[in-house]
Amino acid sequence: MGYGVRVGRYQVGKTIGEGTFAKVKMAVDTENGKSVAIKVLDKKMVVENRLMQQVKREISAMKLLHHPNIVRIHEVIATKTKIYIVMEYVSGGSSRRRCMSEKEARRYFQQLIDAVDYCHARGIYHRDLKPENLLIDSKGNLKVSDFGLSALRKPGDMLSTACGSPSYVAPEVIIHKKYEGAAADIWSCGVILFELLAGFLPLRTIAKAEYKCPEWFAATHRKLLSRILEPMPRRRAKVAEILEDEWFRVGYEPAAGILSETTAGLENIYEPLDGGKPAEATKTRSPSFINAFQLIAMSNDLDLSGLFEEQDDEQQKTKLCSKHPVSETIEKIQVAAMDASLSVERMNGSKVIEVTPTHCMIEISRSAGEIRVYKEFCKSLSEKLETSAGSRHLAR
Repeated sequence: MGYGVRVGRYQVGKTIGEGTFAKVKMAVDTENGKSVAIKVLDKKMVVENRLMQQVKREISAMKLLHHPNIVRIHEVIATKTKIYIVMEYVSGGSSRRRCMSEKEARRYFQQLIDAVDYCHARGIYHRDLKPENLLIDSKGNLKVSDFGLSALRKPGDMLSTACGSPSYVAPEVIIHKKYEGAAADIWSCGVILFELLAGFLPLRTIAKAEYKCPEWFAATHRKLLSRILEPMPRRRAKVAEILEDEWFRVGYEPAAGILSETTAGLENIYEPLDGGKPAEATKTRSPSFINAFQLIAMSNDLDLSGLFEEQDDEQQKTKLCSKHPVSETIEKIQVAAMDASLSVERMNGSKVIEVTPTHCMIEISRSAGEIRVYKEFCKSLSEKLETSAGSRHLAR
């Protein structure tokens, strides 16, 4: 395979997938020789079709997820005209490829449920689960991809945007104004399970969940499907119930999700919001904590604010993450300022936001002074924040 264009450290090769607004190309990481997939988006086309939020949502969701059954995002590279989303390369194609044995279908379904459960535990709802978005790697493992229609919500919050592929979308998404993301995803999983076992789609009337199982479906298949393809979302099987199902548990080996540095500390991000009624929680939550939407906007690694617009040096703003308590973080800010020959004065407008007791977000903005000094301070602070949390003695 010939390689032509180079993007960052990646040598880009042939197109392996193409959609309305993006192409997926195979590439090689020149630093380690590993194959990657790069999703290439044209900025002008994205802006003209008002897809900026969808692109940001996809990147944000994938950055928060690190699971063996979810396609991993490595980095995002943006130029003046293109956006390159560098992802894990999955060589086996989509799961819609051939008739499967019961054993193979069950294994893929187990991996799908593991991945969906992991997403839901982090407040991410896919909303477009279908075989085309389920890839199979060289080892025969399923990987969930394409989070472009995903939603990030506090568990229990209702969604209202009708989206997804008609054959896999839940009845309530079409006929109701609001729906629960978790229940909608579970319905899609049920349709996928039917298709994996039968080789064709099940439903005739989506709203009534009318379907007919093939004669060769065992009683255990029918029982599980009837619990998942339940038109009333409140009666539909939850992930915990699927995990306990007799047929599902045969040969089941749970996959372990891995928290990356990007997601460290996010597992308890909703705890400050759990008390009282949902409507009241938003008003009364502690100002020391922020929700997942703000975290994505403020985290240095996840900051997508410059994806579609150039940052003005005259209005420079930097966001950094600290894995230290607030008091130690402030001490490091003071030391970094002295390293850059700056005086330190604490003002009411200064912002250090505690995410968890040992994780903070820092927002730094330059209102005056030389850009060189500002960048020197940011670099010094960034280096000090990377110091081990146990290292309390700072060089002055």
